[in-house]
Amino acid sequence: MWKVRRELAVFKILGAAACAGLAVYWWLSGDVRGVILAVPAAVLVGGMGLRDVLVPVRLAADERGITVVHGFAGHRHVPWEDIRDVKVDVRRRWGLRSEMLEIDTGDNLHLFSPHELGASPTEVAAELRRRGT
Repeated sequence: MWKVRRELAVFKILGAAACAGLAVYWWLSGDVRGVILAVPAAVLVGGMGLRDVLVPVRLAADERGITVVHGFAGHRHVPWEDIRDVKVDVRRRWGLRSEMLEIDTGDNLHLFSPHELGASPTEVAAELRRRGT
């Protein structure tokens, strides 16, 4: 089972609270442009934090297959035989290296970042390949 680290969810919720606080400050100061920027930021970051709290598990594997998060807070089970490919997309840009886990089920491509998994996508891919064979 791979899930979002709790600290990341806390930081998102604190960020949403900070944006909401700025929105109130700018509202009281009469700065409409600041409010227009801060309110959507608070809603977006708060929604992301809420999702991390409600659905922390993004990927789980068992003997029957994998269960992936689907939509905002739903889950979808995918049997091992429906999984076509498990790979890690590695990119380098501006001196930084990023990894994304890709699970191809034919109809859908499920993408997971290291932050969503709470682990290295390379290690998760190796574990999924071991379990799926």
